[in-house]
Amino acid sequence: QVQVVESGGGLVQAGGSLRLSCAASGRTFSRYAMGWLRQAPGKESEFIASIDWSGGTTYYADPVKGRFTISRDNAKNTVYLQMNSLKPEDTAVYYCAAASFGSATMSPTQYPYWGQGTQVTVSS
Repeated sequence: QVQVVESGGGLVQAGGSLRLSCAASGRTFSRYAMGWLRQAPGKESEFIASIDWSGGTTYYADPVKGRFTISRDNAKNTVYLQMNSLKPEDTAVYYCAAASFGSATMSPTQYPYWGQGTQVTVSS
């Protein structure tokens, strides 16, 4: 059974940084793409970043381009989301997801495995 567990959320001031981590287990981590989605109160969920199995291809949603970086360490079965220059509008619950294949994709329907989410709050 595949398990996905996020960590690293918290409260940060605007302009600050946070790094989220996501550990996946239950299958060969290095074969599959990973991604991050966020859900803010009263807003639709937003898929914000994806990385392919090797780490060589990444995609980002426009609101986070240039500020967020997704990366992975296949030796540690972990994917990261480095978030810089945070804004109050980045406040959301951030979910990590594991894809069913190796290519990066921004389509949430291609991710069958999800974590429980971690709260990120950015104060102004």
